[in-house]
Amino acid sequence: MIKENKLLKDFKLPSTSGKEFHLKKDLKQNLVIYVYPKDNTPGCTTESIEFAKDYKNFKKLKTDIIGISKDSIESHLKFKNKFKFPFELVSDEKNKVIKELGAWGEKSMYGKKFMGIKRTTILVGKNQKVIKIWNNVKVKDHVNTVLQFLKDLKN
Repeated sequence: MIKENKLLKDFKLPSTSGKEFHLKKDLKQNLVIYVYPKDNTPGCTTESIEFAKDYKNFKKLKTDIIGISKDSIESHLKFKNKFKFPFELVSDEKNKVIKELGAWGEKSMYGKKFMGIKRTTILVGKNQKVIKIWNNVKVKDHVNTVLQFLKDLKN
């Protein structure tokens, strides 16, 4: 399980860029990794659109963004193209990185318990150190919270 102020283990995953996303090589500045359950679902679509709307503000704060879910690259490409996201989506179909990021666990819906992706956001520094983890994210105002945290970090 990852922890704040600890190094994030290196990983490689297929990306909508057509190349593999390799943390160690592609980490040039701060990185927001948001882990979400499923492409084209209401909460995930809202969260992704919110990150896309504020993308320029994240870039001004020298921060990249990637989204990760278990969906296939084909699904990610459709999702990305449909909403014109300016950042890459990466696919973790084997659920390995998602588990390492602490975003896999027991959930419940309508009183039924099941295992699934827990919406999680991780801010990683360019030194590969975890700066901040947001667990069990609620979509409303989340992107603003992350952006404000980055602004406060800068000051």
